[in-house]
Amino acid sequence: MRHTLAGFTTGLSVVAAEIDGQIVGMPANSLVSVSLDPPLVSLAFAHTSTTWPVLRRAPHWGISVLGEEQAGILQALRRPAAHRFAGIEMTIDDGAAFVRDALATIAVTPHSTMPAGDHTLVLLQVTRLHRDTTQRPLVFFDSTTNTLSHGKEHAHG
Repeated sequence: MRHTLAGFTTGLSVVAAEIDGQIVGMPANSLVSVSLDPPLVSLAFAHTSTTWPVLRRAPHWGISVLGEEQAGILQALRRPAAHRFAGIEMTIDDGAAFVRDALATIAVTPHSTMPAGDHTLVLLQVTRLHRDTTQRPLVFFDSTTNTLSHGKEHAHG
């Protein structure tokens, strides 16, 4: 299953919140748009995650969609949780934490959770959105980060 789904390109995001004065969060490539009315997105957290039990306590979360210029922060995000955000420029808004200058930011509040195999699926209510249309996305394909190799193409027909 991992091998086959590695052929499905996804964006790369960071989900984070400020809890007890410290930023808690992790990279996520499971971000999915679920509903426009009400505005909902989802993320999936592995049952083995040590970040999820802490993050779930926060009433407001920030999701930052990474652009090509943020490729360097992914290595930092692999560090142990206590040091994960050291050196990464972050912005805090009402407890939601965002990577500064991200391609897009999505402010959310937890809506509901459900078990999903070895993960917990979390539905999140979107409260604010912003997108920098001048940036290009950082993407995850074939188990590695990539950039898009060409500009926008328009369908003809």
